[in-house]
Amino acid sequence: MRLPIYLSLLGHAETTLAEAYLDVAEAHGHEPDIHFLCLSFARQCVDHAQQLVPVVHRLGAAPVDDEPERLHARGLGEPRSGPLGMLRDLHDVYVLAGFVDMTWTVVGQSAHALRDSELIGVVDACEQQTAAQLVWLQTRMKQSAPQVLVGP
Repeated sequence: MRLPIYLSLLGHAETTLAEAYLDVAEAHGHEPDIHFLCLSFARQCVDHAQQLVPVVHRLGAAPVDDEPERLHARGLGEPRSGPLGMLRDLHDVYVLAGFVDMTWTVVGQSAHALRDSELIGVVDACEQQTAAQLVWLQTRMKQSAPQVLVGP
């Protein structure tokens, strides 16, 4: 069974996403919505990783692929400054959150195939929150884009 590979990947990706949210919250703290929502999303991501721990103990762990770290380290890197930097940082976080969302989907499909009710419950709760994060990120980028890209 290869599910432990994806469980480890997902836990690592959630931790990486939490760190990215914290970086963006700190770098763009002058925007109250970004600051407080990114802090809240970071807490959700940490909680998601913690919810996976009992499942990983039961089903096993595997070495973590470097994809989430690569996306975070090279995708987000050091947060940027200014309005364009904020838009780019949000875009980078969106890409990483999309990776996390699809990983939840893949794990969820496997949980249903196994009829693993514990894992299904974790996936259902966490996947909904990740989807809400993506919606907010997309909305916030749509709001900022005209001012940042067309304005003076």
